[in-house]
Amino acid sequence: MQTFLILHGVNLNLFGKRDPKQYGTTTLQEIDDQVQALAKELGVKAESFQTNFEGAMCERIHKAHTEKVAGIVINAGAWTHYSYGIRDALAILQVPIVEVHMSNIHAREEFRHKSVFVEIAKGQISGFGPQSYLLGLRAAVAAAKA
Repeated sequence: MQTFLILHGVNLNLFGKRDPKQYGTTTLQEIDDQVQALAKELGVKAESFQTNFEGAMCERIHKAHTEKVAGIVINAGAWTHYSYGIRDALAILQVPIVEVHMSNIHAREEFRHKSVFVEIAKGQISGFGPQSYLLGLRAAVAAAKA
């Protein structure tokens, strides 16, 4: 069974509490539960990982390389806009990478408009709240089959 890694970055453990106007009230656990249900429906395995430490995120991505995951769905939070370390770790992988965001990053502050991952990602989904993760998993699974 193919495994897809769902990566949650800095501050995302506070979904449901942090800025509900931007991110809603759904918790990270609720998002992970929805992702697990969809993965089961799609006949794949989804493994979630969240950290507030950039080095830990890079280490998890390195581990994904040795585990031969089929694809990555990543919401790196603020790291999206400046972490070349995470970008370089992702670039090692030769699997579909789908970048997701709960809010529409292009309708927010100027600094959020730029993603350092966009050049290595298969695509980007933003602005659909928790559905962004589900759309991202569907896209990653479809891309892995292509």
